Amino acid sequence: MLALAALAGVGLPLGLAPFDFSWLALAGITVLAWLISRPQSAGFSFLLTFCYGLGLYGAGVYWVFVSIHTYGNAPVPLALFMTALFVAFMAFMFALPFFLARRYLFDASAMLWAFPALWLFNELYRSWIFTGFPWLLSGYSQMDTWLVGWAPVAGVFGLGFICALSASALVYLRSPGPWRYLPIAACACLWLLGKPLQTIEWTQPVGSPKQVALVQPNIPQQHKWDLSWRQPTYQRLETLSRDHWDADWLIWPEAALPTLLSDAQPFLAEQAEQAAATRTSLVTGIIADLARRYHNSLVVLGQGSGIYHKQRLVPFGEYVPMQDQLRGLIEFFDLPMSVLHRGPSGQSPLWLADTPVWPAVCYEIVYPDLIAEGSRGANAILTVSNDAWFGASTAPVQHLQMARMRAIETGRPVIRATNDGLTALIDDRGRITAQGERFTQLTLRGQTQPMAGQTPFMITGSLPWWLLSIVWAGAIRLRQVRAQNQA
Repeated sequence: MLALAALAGVGLPLGLAPFDFSWLALAGITVLAWLISRPQSAGFSFLLTFCYGLGLYGAGVYWVFVSIHTYGNAPVPLALFMTALFVAFMAFMFALPFFLARRYLFDASAMLWAFPALWLFNELYRSWIFTGFPWLLSGYSQMDTWLVGWAPVAGVFGLGFICALSASALVYLRSPGPWRYLPIAACACLWLLGKPLQTIEWTQPVGSPKQVALVQPNIPQQHKWDLSWRQPTYQRLETLSRDHWDADWLIWPEAALPTLLSDAQPFLAEQAEQAAATRTSLVTGIIADLARRYHNSLVVLGQGSGIYHKQRLVPFGEYVPMQDQLRGLIEFFDLPMSVLHRGPSGQSPLWLADTPVWPAVCYEIVYPDLIAEGSRGANAILTVSNDAWFGASTAPVQHLQMARMRAIETGRPVIRATNDGLTALIDDRGRITAQGERFTQLTLRGQTQPMAGQTPFMITGSLPWWLLSIVWAGAIRLRQVRAQNQA
């Protein structure tokens, strides 16, 4: 049983990019629903869900090893240990809600119909606790199925809930009696309704399409902060931009300039002058040093204005928890960008000429509520990243997939500029209209159409799903208590 649970956990990562076996993700969730609804102790239920988590995160975030070993210079045994520790911790966090529910709320007979609420709560709280790790959410596995029509209404969490509800309905088919077909019929209606939902125009074009040029410099990560590479990096950015100053928007990726904002002023002044002369909006990533605090930032030069400081930082990559105890132990805890500070909430969009654009630096694009809230006052979404940290793993491909989901949830085009791929232009329906090759120096040209209006998910965010998970579980608990009192 434990091996089966671990194998089922592997199904979800295989349902995500680049594999996209959506049916396999649903099958794995169904197996878990069946396993935890069997008569067993709370302790064994914990073991089952923990093993599922091991399969889920072992197959889904193995790329952490690349960051720790290849770019953090940790020896292979230590990198393997740290990766295994991270996987085990995430598996524990996955199993915890199921254990607590089985121990204190539900008996085995109630777990099947509590499963959708528990699954939903599990994905929500893992995206929030300790700043959240909203990776490997089940809704992404349905990006290219009819179910994605629900994304502008319910977001990625809603898609995950429908998957879990369908899993419970499939397991319920094993029950005796004619009523066993009713839940699966209701779920089938939800899936079928996704198709007409895809035809609804939740947002509308505003203004004219913008010509966009995205620079992908492909700077090797091991040389990113090498002083000897500073001038070659400047030259590469200038060379790749030289023939594209006629674009409305020219975008350089996250931390494109390997220096501080204060030190880069002479170079930035030259680029601002060029951008102003061609009426171009130039956006670049840079480390901003303000009042003795360092931020992973975006600045607008030329035709436009604004500066944005990243709000959601990556633990160990951009800041070190318990830094007084950890710094100096191994080189991984002393990475060049691990001294950053969190940007304030309530920041304004960037203005590229007359168009407000909501920025998301790297990891921020994976937070549905952050993007939905920020993009209410914007007509497009700009995300920049440096996925060189993850090498040739599946992480950058999944990162792009999540950016596509943000486009669908908000009805906004997403512009994605990266250091070494995958640079892309995504329309308001989540379709990739232009994409650059990985590990290549290039400038990707295309056009994007700003959009106005709001999708239902932009208005509500994930709050209804928090409430639904609590109310659903509470109703099942109340029904169980009444049944016990009548017995």
